[in-house]
Amino acid sequence: MEKVQAGILGLGVSLPQKILTNKDLEKKVDTTDEWIRARTGIKERRIASPEETTLSLAEKAGREAMTNAGISAEELDLIVVATVTPDMVFPATACLLQDALNAPDAAAFDLEAGCSGFVYGLTLAAQFINNGSYKNILVIGAEVLSRITDWEDRNTCVLFGDGAGAAVMGPVDHGGFLGFEMGSDGGGGEFLKMPAGGGAIPPTIESVEQRLHYIKMDGNQVFKFAVKAMVRSAKKVAAKANIAIEDIDLFIPHQANIRIIESSAKRLRIPEEKVFMNLEKYGNTSAASIPIAFYEAWKEGRIDKGDRVLLVGFGAGLTWGSCIVEWTG
Repeated sequence: MEKVQAGILGLGVSLPQKILTNKDLEKKVDTTDEWIRARTGIKERRIASPEETTLSLAEKAGREAMTNAGISAEELDLIVVATVTPDMVFPATACLLQDALNAPDAAAFDLEAGCSGFVYGLTLAAQFINNGSYKNILVIGAEVLSRITDWEDRNTCVLFGDGAGAAVMGPVDHGGFLGFEMGSDGGGGEFLKMPAGGGAIPPTIESVEQRLHYIKMDGNQVFKFAVKAMVRSAKKVAAKANIAIEDIDLFIPHQANIRIIESSAKRLRIPEEKVFMNLEKYGNTSAASIPIAFYEAWKEGRIDKGDRVLLVGFGAGLTWGSCIVEWTG
């Protein structure tokens, strides 16, 4: 069977209207705007309203991506939602989205790979398209991290925000998805987790009182892992795609921390003008981070037809993933 080349046909985004600035956080916890900006690069983040959910953000982003791709919901074969904040443990948010979009022929499931989730989703979609199993696939990274953020923990509450980004993948004549690299290290799972809410520690009065239903992170360990993982993964995917790092036109990393991004770019010898960052506006939106950045880079004219874009993520698991996409315009 002849391989079908997969590419991105359209992008979409959805961001809550509410903005939480560093100055606002100064009133909540013992921190300062200067401290947050110096250590993270974040100035503000978006916070979902009580009416907004992962599903509602995913739906809006998905609809825009389909419009930009010229694809109707009836033409979708698969919906993948990458998230660590599903509306419910089950059914999958992707299934609820399939119904909301009225996509009768689409299979649907959630994917949980932390902040690497969107890259994992793109990679999975590319395989289905490559082998001819599916034609049009909607991949979404969507999060409402504000719902699992401990607003009494000054070390983590400054980091996270809400949002969704989407991509429609389908067959292209040339370019498109050029290669991927993924991996995991479950030995580092303790460094970034939400302890309670699953089968190991089900919800109880005690688990709530102990604040176990919030994000827990060892920042130093995650930082050290992130830089090494991003650099290693970027080099591996470039080698697999037979593309030199210097020939990459735009580097879009997971938007977690300015120091991680700058350190990774420096080690990869990627010049500043080829690195896209928007974390100062949105903070860390986990699986939504890369697609939101991708969308904004496209909207700002940072990506031209034929440009090769390197996407690299890392996250809870611990996981990492990278892919190279040639923009088909």
